[in-house]
Amino acid sequence: MARVAVIGGGIGGLGTALMAARRGHAVTLFEQDARQAGDDLERDFFHWPRPRTPQAVQPHSFLAPVRTVLREEAPDVHADLLARGAREYHDFDWFERRPPHRDGDEDLVTLRTRRIVLEAALASAVRRERTVEVRRGDRVDGLVLAEGRPPRVTGVRVGARTYAADLVVDAAGRRSPVPAWLIAAGCRPPVVESHRAGIAYLCRWYRLRADGPRDPGKVKTGSAAPFALAGVFPSDNDVFAVHLVLSTADPTRGALLDPAVFEAAARTFPASAAWLDLAPEPLSGVLAMAGLDNRWTSLRDGEGPVVTGLVNAGDSILHTNPTLGHGAALGLRAARHVAAHVEEIAADPDAYHAWTEKALRPWFDAQVKADQGNERRLAESAAPPTDRRAAALGACAFDDPVVMRARALVRHLVLPADEAYGTEEVERHVTAWLAAHPEFAPTHDGPTRDQWEALVAAASAPATSVAAASVPVASVPVASVPSRRTSPRSSAV
Repeated sequence: MARVAVIGGGIGGLGTALMAARRGHAVTLFEQDARQAGDDLERDFFHWPRPRTPQAVQPHSFLAPVRTVLREEAPDVHADLLARGAREYHDFDWFERRPPHRDGDEDLVTLRTRRIVLEAALASAVRRERTVEVRRGDRVDGLVLAEGRPPRVTGVRVGARTYAADLVVDAAGRRSPVPAWLIAAGCRPPVVESHRAGIAYLCRWYRLRADGPRDPGKVKTGSAAPFALAGVFPSDNDVFAVHLVLSTADPTRGALLDPAVFEAAARTFPASAAWLDLAPEPLSGVLAMAGLDNRWTSLRDGEGPVVTGLVNAGDSILHTNPTLGHGAALGLRAARHVAAHVEEIAADPDAYHAWTEKALRPWFDAQVKADQGNERRLAESAAPPTDRRAAALGACAFDDPVVMRARALVRHLVLPADEAYGTEEVERHVTAWLAAHPEFAPTHDGPTRDQWEALVAAASAPATSVAAASVPVASVPVASVPSRRTSPRSSAV
């Protein structure tokens, strides 16, 4: 049995602590926020200021690896999620009839829920583990290092106290102070790669009315204009979010913080209009996020590990713009790998670093590539792609289960796009679909730029602002960091 210290009580930290404890290790979890997600989801979600975790109030749809890891490692947490209102959505639910089953189809399921529900279920399970000590309100402010080549971390410091550990796991998130501590201690610096994403997100939360319509019908949850993307995140307990994605340089972005302007703009997209037509109750103001980046932080350089006795996981190693929703999925994959190999990693972390390069790094690279394309497209208000066949992949998926399966395998981090779409079978089905749809041409279903600017100008007029002031909203803080999703391929979900 090893002693494990986990820095950070987010999804990655809670998952690491839970899975390590259930393998018999003694775990101490340090979380500087004294408050934890509990039984009052509405209070915790809408009235808990969390400046260090601004993404907490942004929409999430948890990809298949979240569900898979929980069902295999913590089925009680999966059951608790569903009991708290999370809903499961299989990518084949789009079709009236599912295609013949293939191995792996059963895992292509999204958990539709707010982040707070997953946090609450994980925190509840961690509290039940007798070999986990949760130290909430204890901020780790340094590491204990022993001399060596490379140095070895032997514990953590909290104020004047030290806590010994055989393995320290940095799950402190994208703002982790650990790299700076290592440099200050004289270690070789971690290798950091960062790419800025010039994309901004705005979202607003709603609840379906108990006496109103419950379902918009067979409507995709994503739409696109040349300069903006729109989407809907169905969530737990009749709650859903509408979101808009624009370039950070878009001059209309500030006006969209007005709830009336935001809603008028959202109604120009078929996806969000269909949900807003259900006359839902607004639950929040408009929550904005920008300043997003993709960052990879490796604790191994060309000479090997920069330190032993310490590894990073979750957003501490891999932070991506939430466009494709990779964060929690990759975070729990890393948490499971750490928990399953605690002794080996404590003895020598090199194999763990090699695993992260193989299992996690390709998804980071894919996100960087997608963001560069999205940023360019939104900033330039680009016309639809001219490659008719490539554009057909997205449209065809909603008619053809074979292509939908390929799309789901990419979306749920099972296969890279070139492998999933590059089969003879997918090629045949796309060819047949194009032959059956000779009129198909790549297009956008959202507004033109002239229509958008005219609408925003009209909705921003003083009379509209007065109307907006009367819209009931909860006191939700306006955040300014990451949300999740939308790319040309994934925006029409």
